[in-house]
Amino acid sequence: MTGIAGKVVAITGASSGIGEATAMYLAERGARLVLGARRKERLQAVAERITAAGGTATAAVVDVTRRADLRTLTGTALDLHGRLDVLVSNAGTMAVSPFDELRQDDWDAMVATHVTGLLNGIGAALPVFRRQRAGQFVNVASTAAYVIKPPQGVYAATKTAVKVLTEALRQEAGPHLRVTLVSPGFTDTEGVGKGGSPQVAAALARRSEEIAMPPSAVAAAIGFAIEQPDGIDVGEVVIRSTAQD
Repeated sequence: MTGIAGKVVAITGASSGIGEATAMYLAERGARLVLGARRKERLQAVAERITAAGGTATAAVVDVTRRADLRTLTGTALDLHGRLDVLVSNAGTMAVSPFDELRQDDWDAMVATHVTGLLNGIGAALPVFRRQRAGQFVNVASTAAYVIKPPQGVYAATKTAVKVLTEALRQEAGPHLRVTLVSPGFTDTEGVGKGGSPQVAAALARRSEEIAMPPSAVAAAIGFAIEQPDGIDVGEVVIRSTAQD
């Protein structure tokens, strides 16, 4: 299936930021969406905006660290639409801090969300795509996977893992599946530094104000990868503002 119209797309982390912008972008172009996130009210509000504008969107409360929740997300797509064409694994946390602060709960959260969450999505969607002999993974990493800056060590490590896992999956995918990595730079979302070290979070917020791009730019990059003709795989997109070094 070429283009975006009619495709069934599941998105994690869809209640705000890049996930929300991607949902709006794809809905405007005729995708049928299944939206997953932990915040039920925020998620439902996104789905309601899409349906009020004439689009198709269903909300499912999803914590990507739970395997069963990802199976619920893909199962909802199958129950409602009979197929799943794309899984956008976007859920993330940027609770960064210096190593000396030993915020190990934050480290665990980043590993659980970015690495375990990604693997849970693969575990839920890959069997579906194999049965269909068609499907696309779009995994959201970060420019931190390419340039490591303190105090983003653990965050960068988990996003590097996303990059590595995505390339490994692409190599195993075979001729019928597509696998895309999208790595955004600083993006204007509420999650920048949220939950991490207060001083670092404040510094990241200031830096974001200076150089961040809108989430809609990342959404367009994701849309570009999805809309390619069958047999064409956009393997990797790195997108950042021109102000970012």
